[in-house]
Amino acid sequence: MRKALRALLALTMSIGAVGAGSAAAGAATAADTAPDIKERILKIPGMSFVEEKPYEGYRYLVLNYKQPIDHKNPAKGTFEQRFTLLHKATDRPTVFFTSGYNVNTNPSRSEPTRIVDGNQVSMEYRYFTPSRPKPADWSKLDIWQAASDQHRLFQALKPVYNKNWLATGGSKGGMTATYFRRFYPNDMNGTVAYVAPNDVVNNEDSAYDRFFANVGDKACRNQLNSVQREALLRRDEIVGRYQKWADANGKTFKVVGSADKAYENVVLDMVWAFWQYHLQSDCKTVPATKASTDDLYKFIDEISGFEAYTDQGLEQYTPYYYQAGTELGSPTFNSPHLKGLLRYPGIYAPRNYVPRDIPMKFRNGSMADVDRWVREDSKRMLFVYGQNDPWSAEPFRLGKNAEARHDYRFFAPGGNHGTKIADLVADERNKATAEVLRWAGVAPAAVQKDDRKAKPLAPFNSKLDRKDVERNTMLRP
Repeated sequence: MRKALRALLALTMSIGAVGAGSAAAGAATAADTAPDIKERILKIPGMSFVEEKPYEGYRYLVLNYKQPIDHKNPAKGTFEQRFTLLHKATDRPTVFFTSGYNVNTNPSRSEPTRIVDGNQVSMEYRYFTPSRPKPADWSKLDIWQAASDQHRLFQALKPVYNKNWLATGGSKGGMTATYFRRFYPNDMNGTVAYVAPNDVVNNEDSAYDRFFANVGDKACRNQLNSVQREALLRRDEIVGRYQKWADANGKTFKVVGSADKAYENVVLDMVWAFWQYHLQSDCKTVPATKASTDDLYKFIDEISGFEAYTDQGLEQYTPYYYQAGTELGSPTFNSPHLKGLLRYPGIYAPRNYVPRDIPMKFRNGSMADVDRWVREDSKRMLFVYGQNDPWSAEPFRLGKNAEARHDYRFFAPGGNHGTKIADLVADERNKATAEVLRWAGVAPAAVQKDDRKAKPLAPFNSKLDRKDVERNTMLRP
């Protein structure tokens, strides 16, 4: 019944919903004469159509938008930036989502989109293929240019979707949403950033050492360290298998240099990756130190992923590693239990994951600027972290009078890199949900009076609202 009512409402609001009921014979309605939503979007200069995928209750479009390679100098040329539109109705709020990587071209809904029962625009980050200029001028890949991509697309779509807008994203997407807000603070009515790391000073990473000294329980930490050490003690045997697997599957190691160097990176990822994607309750899956090499090999592949540091595994993420090595920063941590077993000092760094023909030079100051802005000037920002997620060890910090500015930061107990608002303790979950509804301009009267009444406006959809975090088998947010 509720779906039928939504479909009827969508028809009367003339959004071109598929499968809506017809009007009485001979009667002219607004839906008969108003442009279809696809038609309206494609009338925007620079828009082009890729495909449409039917989804009940929505229109789902995959589109391209023409963007300047350099927003400071549009004469330098343009590129096509891919984005998707999950369209519900033009009288609903809109959520601007980015993962900070490639865009998923199958229908899905972020948590804020479900909370506000709104539209969702999901944009691919510049330089992730196919949203990459040809040839690529890598100097134009930075957080300001990417924020300007979002700003320009927002300006193009705002006349169609003129209700409140929220920005959101998880991990690098949460970073992206925050940077967008820093450079264009008046575009969005609020921002929800999930598990977003904040590497203010790139060469000061003691927070990660403290994190790994205390995460989970001592028995689990000790066993993970023991298995990680064992993986290096059996290096020659396992690297031999690794090379055979690579040869059989057409995988190469030109960027990192060799299977042995790639393996050292894979092993260094192991403890971090375990806590990024697993919970304390998964510690029982960690093998015994004396486990067979078959079992150890399987565990390493499951947790870290042998493909991660092949040329083919790295290629998709070259834009991320470029940014990590030029502006975002990257984490380092001590591993005293591996003393004497590491062969390649300094290999665990972004420069080693990017082809050498792409120049890289780190620019200090960008992250400190964003950190200062969040602490001193931000408004209506919500940061959600997982207590046991390594990327949450260096979180964004809130300044004085944060609550008066409607800025919040919450940690989910025991949470990992997939932490959502729904995972917070009750009081924080209620507060976060109520604020999102208020920022979107759709908070019911009961919620305006009492945060405890806050709940998502759209029912859970097992296909649209997948909770599992995307697995990234390498050290990246």
